[in-house]
Amino acid sequence: MEKDLKVLRQLNNNKMETLKFKTNINCDACVAKVTPVLNKNTSVEKWQIDTQSPNKILTVEGDGINQQELVQSLEKIGYKAEQLQ
Repeated sequence: MEKDLKVLRQLNNNKMETLKFKTNINCDACVAKVTPVLNKNTSVEKWQIDTQSPNKILTVEGDGINQQELVQSLEKIGYKAEQLQ
């Protein structure tokens, strides 16, 4: 029981950050193209793209995500990403 509480406290202290970006990633082929780039980013734990949203929202979760590096890596393969506040 004590060990479980310790683990829960550690998890609460290490909360992942969530960033949202407006993108031009709008179809399954686009998602397939960005998948290796997002999966390669070691600070990104989880990501998803809402291609049904008018803003094509990319949501990334992780620890210590470098927003500028993420945007630049997407730009290199032809996609735009603008962080939403």
